[in-house]
Amino acid sequence: MDVVRVYKCLCDVQRLRILNLLREGPLCVCHLMEILEADQVKMSKQLQYMKKLGMLEVERVAQWRIYRIATPTNPLVEENLRCLQDCGPEDLRFAEDLRKRKEVLARSDEGVVSACCASCSE
Repeated sequence: MDVVRVYKCLCDVQRLRILNLLREGPLCVCHLMEILEADQVKMSKQLQYMKKLGMLEVERVAQWRIYRIATPTNPLVEENLRCLQDCGPEDLRFAEDLRKRKEVLARSDEGVVSACCASCSE
């Protein structure tokens, strides 16, 4: 993995927020869209870019795309994930994203996820 390309990727706040959410576990595209209040086109581009760099893996389940942090994790990405874990709570955006993640997944368990739809199939 090219160090410069990884850091270019990590310079984007939206991508850092995605990594912060995925370090807690895999998420469907629609969940990421809802939590980050992003449209499908922008979210898909961000996720594909991160996947192309080897940071993320995707699993297709029916029409849904489930993203997770790639394993094995690149040491450079892993170090930045630790930094997000340690420093993330100090940034209100990251803390709010994690709060929303719990809320969205709780509704998902109840079958009340309005955002989960064909948009996940990109």
